[in-house]
Amino acid sequence: MEELYSETQKAEPEPAPKIIGLTGGIGSGKTTVAHFIEEFGFPVYYSDDRAKAIVNENEDLKIKIKALLGSEAYDEKGLYNRKFVAEKVFNNSELLHELNEIIHPAVRIDFEEWLKKQTKYLVFKETALLFELKLNRQCYQSLLVTAEDNIRAKRVMDRDGKTYREVESVMEKQMPEKDKIKLADCIIYNNTNLEDLKEQTEQVIFSIE
Repeated sequence: MEELYSETQKAEPEPAPKIIGLTGGIGSGKTTVAHFIEEFGFPVYYSDDRAKAIVNENEDLKIKIKALLGSEAYDEKGLYNRKFVAEKVFNNSELLHELNEIIHPAVRIDFEEWLKKQTKYLVFKETALLFELKLNRQCYQSLLVTAEDNIRAKRVMDRDGKTYREVESVMEKQMPEKDKIKLADCIIYNNTNLEDLKEQTEQVIFSIE
């Protein structure tokens, strides 16, 4: 006998996707891993890219950033002056913190809107400051992409044309890899080649339960 359902009976809601925080220091290969994850069929929210867009799209943010850093924070076309801002906050941790306090809440809201549209059981939130901002606490698990410091430095030098000292100064500002390794739930070591990196990525993401 067929079961009868009333019109008011609702289907069980779909379970919310599990959020995996994806991070890695400069030259680690984090973005490459993110692209592999997309190839395997899982959506990736690129926090750093979205932040770059939001500071140009959100008029309220523009006002707050100009109030904090001055009108030069935006160029004559009204676009975010990344070079000026980077120089302004590079050696001023307090100012950088205040800037993050303006930008990151807007990125969080943007991510929440993006998350509502996702249907996969896993989604990945890419962010360079996952552990620094304690965003890993908002994730089901964290995934760190790491590599030996000299390998990371060479990649950035080859990619951006920077000197070793320039890259080293950036790396010194970031959380040490050994501290990130202690905090991460899953780790991908990117010390060899792209084939190995892709294999590790596949093994890690499909082992998450």
